[in-house]
Amino acid sequence: MKEKDLIEFIGELAQESGQIIRHHFSNPDLEVEFKKDETPVTVADRKAEEIMREIIEDKFPNHGIIGEELGSIRNDAEYIWVLDPIDGTQAFAKACPLFGTLICLTKNGQPILGAIHQPLLNQLLIGNNETANLNGRQVRVSDTNNLHDADLLCGYLKSPAIHQNGLNWENLTKKTKTLHTWGDCYGYLLVATGNADIAVDPIMNSWDLLALIPIIQGAGGVISDWQGNDPVKGSSIVATNPHLHQEVIDILNA
Repeated sequence: MKEKDLIEFIGELAQESGQIIRHHFSNPDLEVEFKKDETPVTVADRKAEEIMREIIEDKFPNHGIIGEELGSIRNDAEYIWVLDPIDGTQAFAKACPLFGTLICLTKNGQPILGAIHQPLLNQLLIGNNETANLNGRQVRVSDTNNLHDADLLCGYLKSPAIHQNGLNWENLTKKTKTLHTWGDCYGYLLVATGNADIAVDPIMNSWDLLALIPIIQGAGGVISDWQGNDPVKGSSIVATNPHLHQEVIDILNA
């Protein structure tokens, strides 16, 4: 499999799932259900994942699939697609455009390609751990080297105190220039394109985080779990440019 062909295939997945998501966005009749873990889900989440799985099964019948909404198949396959059809369902359900579709391809458990698709803005960001391209244009993380000049993003401001260390989180927020809730996967798109400096999530699932790794690393950034360890095996994320990462980790784990 050539990387070029896989990237074109990711574009097909993004296009087909994006059509479904756009159809349901800002629909006043959209119903929101809550799963056992109390996270929201809509018909758009399910249908977008269904179409991606159908396309993958047709093209790569030996590949595994892990999806947020429809479970896993062939978990022992060499290649596995990891899908989050709408990362940021709460935003989507409230007609807020700060959401996206996450698509990742892993080989032997390691993410080799990752994509963030924002279907309303027609933005497709793809990374391969070495480069990252937004709609075909190479992007890079910021050059900000002073925490006091940095823009910090976190989707849910109460979450770090619940799942990590609240006092350390408060100390970090006091040291940065700004704090925004431009969260979910779109926050990581902003970091990868140099429009924000730090994005964090104190708790995540594999379908939330694996696609981000090739993107952030491909854009020249550093990505780890909350403690600074390998994010592939983690359940949290800290993504920054290379100048800020160690300082952020030190503060969060003081």
